Amino acid sequence: MDNFDISKYINIALKRKWWIIITFLVSILGGMTYLIVTPKIYEAQTLILVQAQRVPEEFVRSIVSTTIDDRLKTITQQVTSRTNLEKIISEYGLYTSSGNDMLIDKKVEKLRQLISIDVSTDKGRRDSETSAFTISFQGDDPKKVMEVTNALASNFITENLKIREEQALGTSDFITDELGTIEKQLKTKEEELKIYREKYMGGLPQQLETNLKILEGLRQQLDQYNSNLRDAENRRDAILRDILAGDGQISRPDTPQNQASGGKNDLLSLKRELEALLSRYTLNHPDVIRLKELITRIEKENAQAKEKAGESPDDETIGMGTADQTMRKQLEDVKLTISHLKSEIEKATSQITYYQKMVEDTPKREQELIELNRDYENLSENYKSLRNRQIEASISLSMEKKQKGEQFRIIDPAKIPSTPIKPDFKKIILLTLALGLGLGCGVAYLLEMMDTSYKTPEEAGDDLKIPVLASIPLLVTENEMMMKKKKEIFTGIFVFLGFFVAAGFIIITLTGFDTTIGYVKGIFGG
Repeated sequence: MDNFDISKYINIALKRKWWIIITFLVSILGGMTYLIVTPKIYEAQTLILVQAQRVPEEFVRSIVSTTIDDRLKTITQQVTSRTNLEKIISEYGLYTSSGNDMLIDKKVEKLRQLISIDVSTDKGRRDSETSAFTISFQGDDPKKVMEVTNALASNFITENLKIREEQALGTSDFITDELGTIEKQLKTKEEELKIYREKYMGGLPQQLETNLKILEGLRQQLDQYNSNLRDAENRRDAILRDILAGDGQISRPDTPQNQASGGKNDLLSLKRELEALLSRYTLNHPDVIRLKELITRIEKENAQAKEKAGESPDDETIGMGTADQTMRKQLEDVKLTISHLKSEIEKATSQITYYQKMVEDTPKREQELIELNRDYENLSENYKSLRNRQIEASISLSMEKKQKGEQFRIIDPAKIPSTPIKPDFKKIILLTLALGLGLGCGVAYLLEMMDTSYKTPEEAGDDLKIPVLASIPLLVTENEMMMKKKKEIFTGIFVFLGFFVAAGFIIITLTGFDTTIGYVKGIFGG
């Protein structure tokens, strides 16, 4: 293999420099034409920070349970919905250029594809939640791109506040409704307890001790009534015997001695009975009082009878008639006492049965009351819990309405983009320069290979197989020299243009196409 001779390729480049320059310039012009003709796509971005709740959670706990990521997904769906995008298209006049008869569905779909949301997370936060996100939009009008991007950011902030407020309001309304339901159930249970206590008043568990005391007192009272009844019945029997004995003495004439003896015996029996009653009862007892009145009345009647006996000693039957009437009156009183005692015994027995039934039913009432109280306490606890939650929900709702909760805040608003992102000027310019230089060198080399003339004496000697004795240089006439100089001048001009265009490409790459064009227009306009 022959050694690589770079001078050979330099000679080819110098010889075919026209083709290299022209091809290079044509490539550059083609690249510039492409950059000028191709629609420019601009992109605007805005950075939104997820700002934490301003009020410490120790004081106010938020009732918004959804995470930022879930809420962001929901907001994205709402912001990029057909309705919102149609409003943006109509408000900012997107896709209304002449000859653009695109259907609204396609416009909405195209706009949706040009919207991009990039989420960034903060590993320092719990569960690596979203700490910020970027909204970007692409379009051919820099100003409209900026306006649409800021509009999207504003919609995100508005929708976030709306969602949080709606969720807080929904939670508050739900708790309020549940609180109303529990309150109705609690009032119903309170009414049931009230009716139950009124229905079984006196037989409730807390009244058991009282009922037992009453029952014991009633039993003692019943025993006393039975004892009094026996005494009264004994007294009745004694009076009946005295009456019968008196009736036996009426058939024979009584002497004043017999009358005095009978009245004395009657008074003595009554006084003995009074002493027996006083041993068991007090002076205020009805039987004691009644017996004392009877003794007093008999003594008074006996005194009157003695006075009459002194005035009419022949009337022997007066004393016996008075004593008989007194005993019969006493008998009626005793019968009334017996009837009264039987009535009291019956009443006491009925009361004992009543209180005995209440005492026996106390365990059953206690179980029923426990169930009612348990239901009431459960409802009361639920009511208190829901009441506390309602207060927390009201405070949280107020916090959301005052925008003190977690919210989105724009850190970097969108600005008018100065450089398009499509087409990529840097790549296209570099490719154009490389393509122009490569095509120029390729064309020059191709033409050189197609030229079959001998370029050097050595090529002629090698091809003809004869030695070359001498080589005669090319003799150039004056006209040919003039033409050669003109060609060199044109070559210099084209080389200058080439470098000028290349420099323009470099400037456009560094400063941007629109900035460069605007600067040029400013110079020529001035």
